[in-house]
Amino acid sequence: MSARLLLRLLCLSVLAFLPRLSLANEPWDPPSGCRLEKWSDVEAWREWNSHTPATNGDAWAQERRRIADNREVWRWYDRLYIAIMGDKVLTLADCPFGDDMHRYDYERYDAAGGFHVVHVWRYEDHFYALVMRDSGKIYTVSGLPVWSPERARFAYAVCIPPDGTTDEAVAEVAVMSVVDKQPQIETRASMPCFLDDCKLVWEDDGTVTSTCEERDGIDRKRSVLRLSRQRDGWIATPPRP
Repeated sequence: MSARLLLRLLCLSVLAFLPRLSLANEPWDPPSGCRLEKWSDVEAWREWNSHTPATNGDAWAQERRRIADNREVWRWYDRLYIAIMGDKVLTLADCPFGDDMHRYDYERYDAAGGFHVVHVWRYEDHFYALVMRDSGKIYTVSGLPVWSPERARFAYAVCIPPDGTTDEAVAEVAVMSVVDKQPQIETRASMPCFLDDCKLVWEDDGTVTSTCEERDGIDRKRSVLRLSRQRDGWIATPPRP
């Protein structure tokens, strides 16, 4: 590991030494389906479809296998229905057209957190929606939850590509828990990454390691960050050789 990379990782200890529990994410209001108010909107959609190949078929086929044994989830074309406690239903509608184009892919029901996980795809972005089974409230996280051994908390790590202001990709790493049926952020840190997905490994319920690697190229790059839970918060350090 280079001295420059080591210095950057050491600086992360300051970023990650946050209070053990922070405010919950605000509930997310999902966008609705496509609203076509004029015939010109229909014609514009028709033109869009003429040069934009549809990917819904393959995505729905994969999703169908994931929800085959789950009677609380159902897909009907562009509508995803999720059962909520109290005989209620949440409807998520795809919209593959326009500036607000989006698509929902159901991932799984997460019993440890009491939420359904839905992958939300936008035009140039994607994230995960956590649909709380009891309340129907939706909270968003950047990456797929990876739970600790005792299921007390989960982490995610996402490599964010350069946005034009920098030439380097940066991974967002976070640890969260569910308190009063709401996801809460315990700590958040960042680390160098190389566009590929970062891997998370829980060593125990209070220690998680994120590893980001560049798979292609002759000179393969690698950065590692360990988040360790302390009495008053978390500390981010590079692991020992």
